[in-house]
Amino acid sequence: MTVAIEKPGEAEAEEPAEPAKGARKVGRPMMIGAILVVWLVLFAVLRGTQTLSLAAADLTDLHRWINDFNDSIGANRNSNPLFLYFFNEIRLVIDNLVTFVQHLISQPSGARPVPQIGWLGVVGIAGYVSWAVGNWRVALLAVAGFTFLGLQGLWQESMDTLALTLSAVFVALLFAIPLGVWAGLSDRFNRIMTPFLDFMQTMPTFVYLAPLTLFFLIGGASATIATVIYAAPPTIRITAHAIRNVSRTTVEAADSLGATRRQSLLKVLLPMSRRTVVMGVNQTIMAALAMVTIAALINAPGLGANVIQALQSLDVGTAFNAGLAIVVMAIVLDRVTTAAGTREEHARRSRNTFAKWRRPLLGAGAVVTAILIYMSHTYLWAADFPGDGTIGGHIASAADTATNWAQDNLSGPTNAIRDIITNVLLNPFQTLLTDSPWWLVGAVLVSLGLVFGGWKAGVTTAVCVGLLVGTGVWSDGMTTLASTLVATVLVMVLGIVFGVWMGRSMLVDRLIRPTLDAAQVMPPFVYLVPFLALFGATRFTAIVAAIVYAAPVTMKIIADGIRAVPETTVEAAASAGCTTWQIITKVQLPMSRGALTLATNQGLIYVLSMVVVGGLVGAGALGYDVVAGFSQGELYGKGLAAGCAIVLLGVMFDRITQAAARRASA
Repeated sequence: MTVAIEKPGEAEAEEPAEPAKGARKVGRPMMIGAILVVWLVLFAVLRGTQTLSLAAADLTDLHRWINDFNDSIGANRNSNPLFLYFFNEIRLVIDNLVTFVQHLISQPSGARPVPQIGWLGVVGIAGYVSWAVGNWRVALLAVAGFTFLGLQGLWQESMDTLALTLSAVFVALLFAIPLGVWAGLSDRFNRIMTPFLDFMQTMPTFVYLAPLTLFFLIGGASATIATVIYAAPPTIRITAHAIRNVSRTTVEAADSLGATRRQSLLKVLLPMSRRTVVMGVNQTIMAALAMVTIAALINAPGLGANVIQALQSLDVGTAFNAGLAIVVMAIVLDRVTTAAGTREEHARRSRNTFAKWRRPLLGAGAVVTAILIYMSHTYLWAADFPGDGTIGGHIASAADTATNWAQDNLSGPTNAIRDIITNVLLNPFQTLLTDSPWWLVGAVLVSLGLVFGGWKAGVTTAVCVGLLVGTGVWSDGMTTLASTLVATVLVMVLGIVFGVWMGRSMLVDRLIRPTLDAAQVMPPFVYLVPFLALFGATRFTAIVAAIVYAAPVTMKIIADGIRAVPETTVEAAASAGCTTWQIITKVQLPMSRGALTLATNQGLIYVLSMVVVGGLVGAGALGYDVVAGFSQGELYGKGLAAGCAIVLLGVMFDRITQAAARRASA
């Protein structure tokens, strides 16, 4: 047996090590607590001073300068060479593309009173394409979905939305897939692209609109370009990921056979990553549809315009009918693209007698589709959807009836919930943020950034705080910040409860996950409608809609994190006598802290996007500033500054939570 001999003074030197180690463990919570205590003490002393408040109709010098800049651009748009030979040309190309697709399926062209391809041809094309890339079930869903859009009395609006979506997706994929392939092949290019993609995906949808109207005017061109910018990042990221995850041995085998770089890309990398790339296309289509509906704020045609007009007039029935049409279109597009990604796998599994007849049947289907296109081009009854939208009227009437019933019979519970959350959480926190001196709130945010994310996150936060002050909408920014953080806390509570439940039970996961997947398909606008009926036009409506919008992604991330905890670790804890509650709180949640932090990151970004959209239904603050900037010319500068403030909040949240996630998983 070996006996360790202590050197003189060794014990004394080593004894402080344990307290120091313990201090490191509790250091971060203690630092956060100290920051909050100092904040509260200084708030009590300095409340109401240096708050940088600004009335709704007031403008700063920056806002006036932006207004003047916008006016000068408008005056020189047709004489400045930069506009004549660059921006105007881009707008012309995009306008021509959108107009071409609209004339093809939705709007009259030339002397024709109807589009080139009427409703019967569009339904036939939708069914045939869905069958060709998917299966007969998806084709049936597509035919039923598109027919239902006509029965709602929203055929032309739906086709306008589809035209904008298809145009934006076409342009986005022209750039996104090559950039994704390049990022997948080149580490250097991937490092260059990542910050830009992070920035593009951090920005809420509203924020893309204002600066683009400065250069491309309001209308379809700005809407399409904004949609391209917003929708392209998923395909770029997923394509790069797919290329990088192709088996290295397969690539090396192709190289050893003498394949050139081009042949390796076209014959090996792209075919083997096709399924994942199609998933990226699916995400781009969903993002494009969401953006196209919001782009109605800048005079883009389609279903979004119906929703906005109905929300602004508090017409819940009309908003519900148009929102339902958006959901139907989203479901159809999602199912078709998802089926396209899994078709080959299903084909390999299929051994039924109809498999060999698929090609002849597709040929016959092509002939039938061509006949339907000809009929819809030639005959008015096959071009103009029959009926007067009676079903849509019944849906709107039923929604109004349900709204009146809810307001008459559920106002007590709903008002109680609203008052509790507003008075207990929202109002105190908003008061703390808006009535504290701006420099105190800034110092607190920078300090929390340093504690959670390290010095880089702290520097980013300091820059964002400084720029946020410069926008001139500090007070409105703090109001939005309060709503965002309160909603995020509630999102994380729901996410942890349901995420843990799903992570611990495969049966629960199989039951809940399809609903979460369907919820993520719906554009943000749609969430506002039912809660407008329940809670009226208040900021609480936007918060509840934001919670429901953001909860699915947090639940899925947390569930996956819980499931990733090694089963042996859980079994060891159970054999040691731990209860279920102890296993969850002492083992699974601590070991899933990386997933929890990532869920917080995604929850914050989703909530921020939705709280801003809530500016349409009384949420106020930055969301209202942006909406007012679109509708009132004299407030354009303030609206653009508010959009920049939203970006700064999003970047600040994203940097802090991503840095915290890296620390948690390290």
